[in-house]
Amino acid sequence: MKMSLVRPLLTRRGFSTSSEKLVASVLFERLPVVIPKIDPIVYAFQEFSFRWRQQYQRRYPDEFLDKSDARGKGDYQIDYVPAPRVTEADKTNDRKSLQRALDRRLYLLLFGNAYGAPSGKPVWHFPEKVYESEDTMRKCAESALNSVIGDLSNTYFVGNAPMAHMVVNPTEDQSGPTSFKRFFFKSQVIAKNKFNIAKCEDHVWVTKDELMEYLPEQAEFFNKMIIS
Repeated sequence: MKMSLVRPLLTRRGFSTSSEKLVASVLFERLPVVIPKIDPIVYAFQEFSFRWRQQYQRRYPDEFLDKSDARGKGDYQIDYVPAPRVTEADKTNDRKSLQRALDRRLYLLLFGNAYGAPSGKPVWHFPEKVYESEDTMRKCAESALNSVIGDLSNTYFVGNAPMAHMVVNPTEDQSGPTSFKRFFFKSQVIAKNKFNIAKCEDHVWVTKDELMEYLPEQAEFFNKMIIS
């Protein structure tokens, strides 16, 4: 009885006792770099709240306000010109560029061979890797992203646990006889405007709405998994 309790602790660490394959996929995202435009309804409410608070705000003497207005006169003034929100990549719809949709999150999609796809047929997918002998699935996900961008120094993995997972069953046109599990890990771009993407025929940086165009069959799943 004692040996039966100890033996599981001495076995090699693993994630599945069956022959079922595990795949780590990386949702590599670039966060917004400018503040999103305020929704008109939200702006109207903020304007109303401001005017409502003004009714009960303390009124300062006019002589005090006159002195405060006089401060700073004669100092150098800098004319602030905000950077354009619409870039050349937006105008040309260059989805290979990170310099687009600055107020939205962008996600990296690759076009090429993916695990579980029909033999010899490239498809759109996230960076991925089949689990082999890595210590954790997080390590497997890091290896998947590293093989695509070549360096992880400008990336940040959010947590050690996957954000979601799905069971993929083989279809009629797939030769694989068994299903497999795909685990999704989130990683973010840190202080980088361009990556040299490798190991794929093509790639795009897309918003959540655009992503659904490339993965229509899993649109419902990704719409729930990705917040914005």
